[in-house]
Amino acid sequence: MLFSSLIFISCFLPIVLLLYYTVFRFSRKLQNIFLLAVSLGFYAWGEPKFVFILIASVIVNWVFGLIISKIRTNKIKAKITIAIMLIYNISIIFVFKYLMFTMENIQNITGLEFKIPEILLPIGISFFTFQAISYVIDVYRERGQAQKNPLNVGLYIAFFPQLVAGPIVRYETVAEQIQNRKENFDDISAGVCRFLVGFSKKVLLANNLALVADKAFKLLGTDDLSLSMAWLGAICYTLQIYYDFSGYSDMAIGLGKMFGFHFDENFNYPYISKSTTEFWRRWHISLGTWFRDYVYIPLGGSRVDNKKRLIFNTFMVWFLTGLWHGANWTFICWGLLYFVSISVEKAVGLDKMQTHTMLRHIYTMLLVMFGWVLFRAENISDALIYLKTMFIPGDSGFLDAEAIVCTKEYIVFLFFGILFARPFAKKLAKTKLAKTKVAQILYVIALMGLFLVSISYLVKGAYNPFIYFNF
Repeated sequence: MLFSSLIFISCFLPIVLLLYYTVFRFSRKLQNIFLLAVSLGFYAWGEPKFVFILIASVIVNWVFGLIISKIRTNKIKAKITIAIMLIYNISIIFVFKYLMFTMENIQNITGLEFKIPEILLPIGISFFTFQAISYVIDVYRERGQAQKNPLNVGLYIAFFPQLVAGPIVRYETVAEQIQNRKENFDDISAGVCRFLVGFSKKVLLANNLALVADKAFKLLGTDDLSLSMAWLGAICYTLQIYYDFSGYSDMAIGLGKMFGFHFDENFNYPYISKSTTEFWRRWHISLGTWFRDYVYIPLGGSRVDNKKRLIFNTFMVWFLTGLWHGANWTFICWGLLYFVSISVEKAVGLDKMQTHTMLRHIYTMLLVMFGWVLFRAENISDALIYLKTMFIPGDSGFLDAEAIVCTKEYIVFLFFGILFARPFAKKLAKTKLAKTKVAQILYVIALMGLFLVSISYLVKGAYNPFIYFNF
């Protein structure tokens, strides 16, 4: 079930909110059980059989949490338990996400012929598995108490706002909120507004920009992709993936607030960055901090004497970041692109420079855009051909009718996509004018207007996928 679907907007969410604040309002235990039940139903909506994988993850990691809370003073036993926990969770991801990829590569390298099974990927398996790992490790680090009730662990891992596409919520962030959260009208209203912002970003910007990006990448390998269309497609995809994922994160954070949960921010205007190092401090923050705290620091982080070890630690983080996004060499190379660029930036001190601001921003956005081409392409060969077309025109030349038509038709979405990728709205919200009653009323009216326009797009059956459902 998509957040940006009529069934979610008109039925699921209103009914859940109504029951949560009426029938179950007098018991936190019943509220938690109710939220867990509807979350499992939300997940089972598309592929019911995969809900058993989610339930198994909850039960097994609940047991690991109980064990680790009792033996964490015994370092050897605790580390063995953590290792077994990691093997279990990573094995689940490997089987469903990477087994086919691994077997295909073994087949290609060795020339052996064997049948490769068709394994469907459960939606959001990387997200909920990383949260399960966070639960056990945070209990081990004493950053949250082990939950004696498995239903509470289930609510943390399976809570529907962040279940299938994040943000990755750390257990230490919500451990106290599971039992002791405080719902209030201000949080609910702020949550509704945040949800509507994300909903509009997804339906109006991401979905429409996606149509241009898809046209450009479908022309790849033909004689109809001009240089200008290749650039237009890359720019639109760069904006699409931002508004798709940040829109989903906005909706998830807003939904959490409606039920009294406070999730950390996941995006902070990444396209204003002046280095790729800064970009990754602003982009998919929950994933970056997860790898930092659960991979980079345990490996030794930057506090190592040997430079080779530091390079290895950085390499592992970016290799795994790329691999996390999917079983394809394009994702691995995309991750390694950031390993190289960030390593070079640190070596020359680019991230600390105070000069050449505009040049550093242009460099960063070009590298990010080229990275998104690699991320979007079916394979490395396609990515290289597309990037080549962006600089060396083919038979269609520099400019063709397709690029002109797409620009004219989607210029409004391009304009607002570029405009709102910068923190104009955030700065405006901090002014005295924005805090007046009139401004607040106009803000609500604007949000309702955007909501109605977005609904009209859904009613007429507009293009409406979610990119990060694949991860």
